[in-house]
Amino acid sequence: MKKKFTVYIDSWTHGAAIPARFAFGRPGTDSPFALSDNVSPAIRWSNVPAHTQSFAIICYDPDVPWSREDVNQQDKLIPSDLPRVKFFHWILIDIPADVSELDEGAASQGITPRGKSVGRTEHGVTGKNDYTGWFVGDPEMEGTYGGYDGPCPPWNDSIVHHYHFEVFALDIETLSLQGNFNGQEALEAIEDHILARASYMGTYSMNPAINS
Repeated sequence: MKKKFTVYIDSWTHGAAIPARFAFGRPGTDSPFALSDNVSPAIRWSNVPAHTQSFAIICYDPDVPWSREDVNQQDKLIPSDLPRVKFFHWILIDIPADVSELDEGAASQGITPRGKSVGRTEHGVTGKNDYTGWFVGDPEMEGTYGGYDGPCPPWNDSIVHHYHFEVFALDIETLSLQGNFNGQEALEAIEDHILARASYMGTYSMNPAINS
């Protein structure tokens, strides 16, 4: 029987809590928030379908509150029934077909104020993640955020957030995306070229009152 295309992240069990070193933020010692290590996890995939020409990695959190009004506000709790939107943490396309893994730290080895570059890297082509929009208006952090930037859910959220690391095997060598393309644009370009897809999920919360 043909084996299924599969993706693995060895640093946590599928569906379990993501260690804080892979996150952008973590609970502080004397405050609800502190910057974390923001290291990209090692990721690998196997049982690649025949005729694969490239891979893409998309990491996203579908649990982000659509309204920022009450985010990270003392004495307020973001309700579980608030509408949620997708937040992209990593977009990497045009990964060569002979690559089957990325080492820990390949896409991020810490927090880079104002963001890391987008475009061609040694592993493929990276788009802008959604911290680009999140930090608009912040004089210390505003910029274009390429590569990986990890979890940082609101510390007053009532729900655990889920982070999906999806790997796509594609029938095309390059998606020909350039510039500051985002996660949605990458998914639209990928849509008609998918030979197989696989996902690995982890959870994260910065609210000490709930379990991640």
